[in-house]
Amino acid sequence: MKFTVTKQALLEGLQRIQNIISTRVTLPILSNLLLETTEHGLCLIATDREVSLRTIVHAITIEKQGATTLPARRLLAIIKELPMEDISFETDARHITSIRSGASFFKIFGLSQDEFPVFPCLEEKRGFIMKQGVLKDGLHKTSYAISFDASRYVLNGILFSFKEGSLTLVATDGRRLALCDTELGEIKYPLDHECDFIVPTKAINELERLLLDDQEVRLFVGDNLVAFDLGESVLATKLIDGKYPNYRQVIPSDATQRITLEREQLLQSVRRVALLSSDRSGSLCFHFSENNLDITSNTPEVGEAKESISIMYKGPNLSIAFNPEFLMDPLKNLNDDYVALELIDEMSPGVFKLNSGQRFLYVLMPIRVSK
Repeated sequence: MKFTVTKQALLEGLQRIQNIISTRVTLPILSNLLLETTEHGLCLIATDREVSLRTIVHAITIEKQGATTLPARRLLAIIKELPMEDISFETDARHITSIRSGASFFKIFGLSQDEFPVFPCLEEKRGFIMKQGVLKDGLHKTSYAISFDASRYVLNGILFSFKEGSLTLVATDGRRLALCDTELGEIKYPLDHECDFIVPTKAINELERLLLDDQEVRLFVGDNLVAFDLGESVLATKLIDGKYPNYRQVIPSDATQRITLEREQLLQSVRRVALLSSDRSGSLCFHFSENNLDITSNTPEVGEAKESISIMYKGPNLSIAFNPEFLMDPLKNLNDDYVALELIDEMSPGVFKLNSGQRFLYVLMPIRVSK
């Protein structure tokens, strides 16, 4: 294999796939990435056997077709430091690759591509098409609620539910739940394509990095696999095996109070008051009275804080406590100027919703505070 590539194009490709490489590998080949010349350019593939990413690097001159695998992180470190824009690669039959750029020369020992895991096949799968920006926005509004509890493996990802022409994304850790429901509009799919599947956290993180705003993404769903075709890159991942809990039963439907709040103002107030909240078991208390919201924290041996916000509220006096970090998560990841908080009483979950037409909700369990 022999080819020439620009530093910028190769660096961008390597940076796209770098996070797929695990720092703890069971097989040496999984520390490597696959480089293969194709009719479209140089194809780079990385995998940890659970998540795989394939991306194309353009702007190359191919003198001899071929493939090899090279240590991913070492290759990235070398390319970053090369002084010249044009870089030439040449790999011999023993998978020893020579890299030249100006006066710099490196020789790297690789492994045969025959040992590298095969990239998942995308054919004959259920398919969906949607705007990348729509999916990115939905993931941004839900991914912070994913559980990291290994004992609740089925919650270590986001539920994708394609039904009745819409995509519902759900994430929960048992103490809060984020849901974003998106109408796919003119993009229709057959009834027999409707399905639910759970995409693991690592794949979600990579998707959020790769998705753009103005292009389409094609999803191919198999029995235990989903692939996201983004054009120049394809991300494939095994799905989490298991049935997602019935999340709808935890969404309150009989709220007695609905309070509209200015999102940024609420976020900044919560952030300041939380400075005197305990790290491990902290809580902030919301005290609602006529046209007023007091946000307070009181931590023994630390101190107390209080901030008041003028609001439109005519209901009874009501106090409810929440985890401050869980409070801030949706406020930081939404773009709307206002959010609505729906409440029943001090012991029932609070629900944040948007006043706009998009269906988003965030269910947050309250914290019991001793009086």
